Amino acid sequence: MTRILITGAGGMVGRALLAELAGHEVVATDIAPPDELPEDVDFERMDVTGDDPARIIAAVRPEVIVHLASIVTPPKGTGREFAYGVDVTGTRNVLQAAVQNGVRRLVVTSSGAAYGYHADNPEWLRESDPLRGNPEFAYADHKRQVEEMLAVARQAHPQLEQVVLRVGTVLGAGTENQITALFRKPRLLAVQGSESPFVFIWTQDLARILRRAATDGPAGIYNVAGDGALGVSDLAEMLGKPVLRLPAWVLKAALGIAKPLGLSQYGPEQVRFLQYRPVLNNTALKQEFGYTPEKTSAEVFALWRDWAGA
Repeated sequence: MTRILITGAGGMVGRALLAELAGHEVVATDIAPPDELPEDVDFERMDVTGDDPARIIAAVRPEVIVHLASIVTPPKGTGREFAYGVDVTGTRNVLQAAVQNGVRRLVVTSSGAAYGYHADNPEWLRESDPLRGNPEFAYADHKRQVEEMLAVARQAHPQLEQVVLRVGTVLGAGTENQITALFRKPRLLAVQGSESPFVFIWTQDLARILRRAATDGPAGIYNVAGDGALGVSDLAEMLGKPVLRLPAWVLKAALGIAKPLGLSQYGPEQVRFLQYRPVLNNTALKQEFGYTPEKTSAEVFALWRDWAGA
């Protein structure tokens, strides 16, 4: 039995992980308790942006922390400062508390977005490729900063084992976010000359990977994605929808007008998101970490499509 503390346990991934950790002593933390908290799991309210991590981690004395707290889709009325507080400041607070309280292992969900959206990205990114998260994308920039912080900690505090998971797009029954919103449009939007492939990971696969990371898996940095990738044409065929392909300059101009008028939540900077998506090679996950995802990217997307009726 391992004493495991989870941050962000109320989110989709956290709830799936809680169901996978039977037999371990688990403390779930978040700003509100998860729905249907398992009977054998304790809950502590924890806001990672303040002094809660230092206080609660000192009281719980976990062997392992699984740090899931992050902002993928910012709540309405919040800005980049709020996301930074959770993503970067929150991770710093959890990391410092882990070091100060003798935590054995820290598991962090990073993202493939940490590599950045760049025209010269390799076709398939490996863990040794540089992290260049774009400053114009809060999520990508924050994940890059978090990983830089963790790299410093690996040198300064080698006694704290780290498992860093660079996760692709997470999908499963019940997933709704700014990415799935793109798939629900009557037509899929694409930049001329770019298929911009997606890699997907099933929610349940990610939960099982996190369970292994928190228990008997090896430390290290791993890309997390199902086998294969799906370009815009593949997604459109699976959805039975047409594709609207626009030149990059036209799309930038249109978004530059639409966002200030409140007609779109996306601005011109989102064109890079459509053009240069990071595509994750999962060889290390399978060969070094020892987990082969049950579902391929195509199977994950089909599962979400059938659930969503998209």
